Amino acid sequence: MAELTNLESKLGEVLGLAMAAQGATTKVEGLLEDRTDLATRLQEMRSQAEETERRCVALADELDGKKTAILEKARETRQEAVEMMKTYLGDDADALDGFEFLTMAEAGEVGHWSIVRKFGEMAGDSEVLELADWALPIQRGHFDVVLQASLELAGDADPDGTA
Repeated sequence: MAELTNLESKLGEVLGLAMAAQGATTKVEGLLEDRTDLATRLQEMRSQAEETERRCVALADELDGKKTAILEKARETRQEAVEMMKTYLGDDADALDGFEFLTMAEAGEVGHWSIVRKFGEMAGDSEVLELADWALPIQRGHFDVVLQASLELAGDADPDGTA
């Protein structure tokens, strides 16, 4: 398998995170009770994660001899993210737990995409810059959505109640 540059490796990671986000939004949606507003937001995020995956794969297609290695890195990253989600969202998880997990995950995606953008800038790779400039505002928006949802759900909880 081809050796990846730091930029190519990060591209694999953001691809894997987009793949994992699709499953995470589905999982958290299943934790919601009568919150169609939040379910709609999760569905939109899932659709954007699918589009991110498509765009990342299209970019990987253009990298001679690197697509297989990038996709392998993506699968590894997705699996790591799924394991983290399983650990964090046990059998007793509720919607607030789900959105707290998504807040951490989306913050991670913003960080990863920021690094992809920096590497693209340093490498003078206009295609990477174009992809990162498209993805970063979406990821920042996702972070804002899940943080706000976490705060809304926390506002509905009794702070003196038992967990």
